[in-house]
Amino acid sequence: MATIDISSENFEDTISTNDIVLVDFWAEWCGPCKRFGPIYEKTSEQYDDVTFAKLDTDANQQLTNQLDIQGIPTLMAFREGVLVFNQAGALPGPALKEVVDAVRALDMEEVHAQVAKLKAEHADH
Repeated sequence: MATIDISSENFEDTISTNDIVLVDFWAEWCGPCKRFGPIYEKTSEQYDDVTFAKLDTDANQQLTNQLDIQGIPTLMAFREGVLVFNQAGALPGPALKEVVDAVRALDMEEVHAQVAKLKAEHADH
């Protein structure tokens, strides 16, 4: 599956309606983003069960600020609507594949249990 362009308008919908979503936060002027782009695109073609999305930080500054994106490129991975990976910096192809494979291998029952526990602890404070 090739990459798709997303924006503030369809960000939440993309994450909530797809099992696994990787989002590449990038900008046109960013050199490392331009080097990472082809790696990201090539990797996207190897995984039919993963949604690879790209979000232009310049065109979506409010969302970028809400997500506290400090540097670009930043890669975020969501599984069943839960943020499970967040890292700034361009990854080489093998490292990107490791991230995808690790996200695919997650025990989501365990992840949801941890999220529920954190929310409960937060509610107590």
